Amino acid sequence: MPGAPIKCSKTYTTPRRPYEKERLDQELKLLGEFGLRNKREVWRVKYTLAKIRKGARELLTLDEKDPRRLFEGNALLRRLVRYGVLPEDRMKLDYVLGLKVEDFLERRLQTQVFKLGLAKSIHHARVLIRQRHIRVRKQLVNVPSFNVRLDSGKHIDFTTTSPYNSMGRPGRVKRRSDKKKNESGKEEGAGDAEED
Repeated sequence: MPGAPIKCSKTYTTPRRPYEKERLDQELKLLGEFGLRNKREVWRVKYTLAKIRKGARELLTLDEKDPRRLFEGNALLRRLVRYGVLPEDRMKLDYVLGLKVEDFLERRLQTQVFKLGLAKSIHHARVLIRQRHIRVRKQLVNVPSFNVRLDSGKHIDFTTTSPYNSMGRPGRVKRRSDKKKNESGKEEGAGDAEED
């Protein structure tokens, strides 16, 4: 239907107390450790975690043999294990309540690129991703907050067109220095011919 209003759901919630020192210090520490752009990125992950914990709490109130708890609980646990947030030996709803924000931030593409040694720092990793140098499997990804699945972690690499890749096109500075070398080589060759 043309002209239909688009309703987007909320992706984060602001804190109830804006100037709580302990929380501000904790958020600032997370920003530095994981190279985040602003507090909203932390709030977004906190909101996601809150929704997951809320679902787990609701399921824990149901009876253990309840079909809804069995079905939805398994789906939630499998999803968390697939993203590498929850270890496979802890596939119980009780452990979901023990998850922390750091567990989710560890699975971001930005953190994974830095941990794999493709970038010199966490901030360099963010720049590489935004400048389209990184791919996951065969798909180019330029979103630093992309959640990397456990099986995709081994397939993070430079794109085929990236100068950082050995097969890719050389960067601007390298092309310029190669051009200068070629020109100076030609001049020397021309000078030798004149002397003969």
